[in-house]
Amino acid sequence: MGLTTEQLRISLDALAAIEPAFAGPLARAGYPEPRIRERGYVTLLRTIIGQQVSVKAADAVWRRLGEALGEIADPALMIAASDETLRGAGLSRQKNGYARSLAGLILSGELDLAGLPGDDEEAIAALTSVKGIGRWSAEIYLLFAEGRGDIWPAGDLAVQIAVGRLMGLAGRPDEKSVRAIGEHWRPHRGAAAIFAWHSYNSEVI
Repeated sequence: MGLTTEQLRISLDALAAIEPAFAGPLARAGYPEPRIRERGYVTLLRTIIGQQVSVKAADAVWRRLGEALGEIADPALMIAASDETLRGAGLSRQKNGYARSLAGLILSGELDLAGLPGDDEEAIAALTSVKGIGRWSAEIYLLFAEGRGDIWPAGDLAVQIAVGRLMGLAGRPDEKSVRAIGEHWRPHRGAAAIFAWHSYNSEVI
């Protein structure tokens, strides 16, 4: 599960002490609500479904996919479903391939979501071995489903914008700059990301 309310408060208070620029925005925006997802196949599949579409569109596809498969949590049913069934639920050919790839890796045991490496970069590498799972998706999964407190999705547009505003920068910093800025915030970068989305009022997955 993701970072709890108490963990977020502790980390954000620590961040305000480390980085004074957090203090004012934290006082104005308040503490964010936890962003918690269930660990496992369903959350990673939901991440794939939600890529490059609106939250509303992703919700609609997810609902139709559940109706088509009967039990969305069973990767065997994803493998057994026809291309026509998955297309009818709204999956593009590309996402069809990604979803089947994920289901196959889960069924074969090649990807063990209950036993990802403890090192964050190694866990990201394991997740990005799945077709359709890039670094951003892997980071979101580790932050929301595993509650890894120092995950830092510096490639996220809303995080970049929020960090730029927070630090009083003239423009939106790029991923490299945001990663460099965040180095000073270890080991609380996960809470910093969640606060960035909170202050930006952005929805993710």
